[in-house]
Amino acid sequence: MTKLDIISDPICPWCYIGKTKLDRALEANPDHDFVIEWHPFQLNPDMPPEGMDRREYLETKFGGQQGAVEAYLPVVQAAGEVGLKIDFAGIKRTPNTLNAHRLIHWAGIEGCQNAVVDRLFKAYFKEGRDISDHSVLARIGAGAGMDKDVVLKLLQSDADTEEIRKQDADARVRGVRGVPCFIVGNTYAVSGAQPVEMWEKVIADIRAQSQAGTP
Repeated sequence: MTKLDIISDPICPWCYIGKTKLDRALEANPDHDFVIEWHPFQLNPDMPPEGMDRREYLETKFGGQQGAVEAYLPVVQAAGEVGLKIDFAGIKRTPNTLNAHRLIHWAGIEGCQNAVVDRLFKAYFKEGRDISDHSVLARIGAGAGMDKDVVLKLLQSDADTEEIRKQDADARVRGVRGVPCFIVGNTYAVSGAQPVEMWEKVIADIRAQSQAGTP
């Protein structure tokens, strides 16, 4: 088996696009041997716990309305190319993602990380939901098979908060400056929303190496 570590943030549109492309390659190659694990990276580690108005956040980050529009044009185009319909107008607030990352962490322990990550992306980018809200996160977890009441109880505590912050800091120390970042086999790092064809080639190369090493 080959470890595929993915460093991402559930409010990053490029991460959603990147996951969609990776999923297409995995679906086309069901015999792949990737073992996927998701790791935290907060695009906005200093975001207030209550988040910010979406328009205010974008205009502050990109220097005004026009800057925000120009910054998101490539995102809209790339999403359209893979058939993703992102409802940017429906997103009213940019959340702090610490709680979402805690949910992803617990989902990893329960073996349902991919399902939770997928539901987080859809909740934020398609449904405009606040993925820092405890009740929203508990429902997302429950939809992936987690115990809703246990998730709520954990979210109401500080459980694993420092662990998430440590993992985020460790990623930055390792040189991660943007997401998504994919690390293949603890060796090769690939950044950005890579094409489906790239992932199919990686899968084929790994398969060939494995077969070459089989006696």
